Amino acid sequence: MSFPNFARSVAEQATRKLVFTRRLPEPFSDCAVLVSPSGGLRFLLRKMTEVDPNLFALVSELVRPGMVVWDVGANLGLFSFAAAAAAGPQGGVLAFEADTWLVDLLRRSSELQPERSARVTVVPSAVASDVDLRTFCLAKRSRSANFLAGYGSTQTGGSRAEQTVVSVSLDWVASRRKPPDILKVDVEGAELEVLQGAHVLLEKHRPIVLCEVGASPKELSDLLHGHGYSMYDADSRLKPRPRILQPAWNTLALPGPAPDLESSRAGRPNS
Repeated sequence: MSFPNFARSVAEQATRKLVFTRRLPEPFSDCAVLVSPSGGLRFLLRKMTEVDPNLFALVSELVRPGMVVWDVGANLGLFSFAAAAAAGPQGGVLAFEADTWLVDLLRRSSELQPERSARVTVVPSAVASDVDLRTFCLAKRSRSANFLAGYGSTQTGGSRAEQTVVSVSLDWVASRRKPPDILKVDVEGAELEVLQGAHVLLEKHRPIVLCEVGASPKELSDLLHGHGYSMYDADSRLKPRPRILQPAWNTLALPGPAPDLESSRAGRPNS
């Protein structure tokens, strides 16, 4: 179901404060999460199997028991909690989110997870190129479109409020926490800056990268190729996926010139 722009705006404002519990789709149905139309009207109108099927398929494809997963721009945590279920109790998830309202929901959702899921640690900060104080904008539309000042997309509808938040770089975090096997980035146009703060992580620890690319595709491509990554369209249904030279909207980047996903994962540690 879709809305004309005016009806969508009315619906988004009228349902903004609603919060309810939903279960993730199979094979993650043991996991309950708190969701809200404030994070997207899809949570009000669709079954969870229809909310983001490709995201859940990527979790099933990529995450293995014992893996460490970092979710940058966690929003309501669909990727975080599905990844926690797939990683199991020997794995771990860091969920980075700057919106304090979403942070509260993420923390409450983390308390609902079964013991056989990995622990989800919610990090209430933005991620950028360095440690700093930054301006974070709340989108007039869905909170999933919130953005660091200077970035943002056409989906924001503008900014309805601004907050001062702490930003961290991924290299700074990796010097203090176990680095990830999988790094997911969804930051509304700031993805290049996020990865510019991850040079050591990409060069030394070589995580699989799943990144939504809304800006600076050439610069992002140069950065990933410069660190020896190969890129694939994460939304492609072809198996194996063909390599791409420029990032897709949803880009999967694998360390090394691997011809397909399975060969890139051969020998990767599960921790």
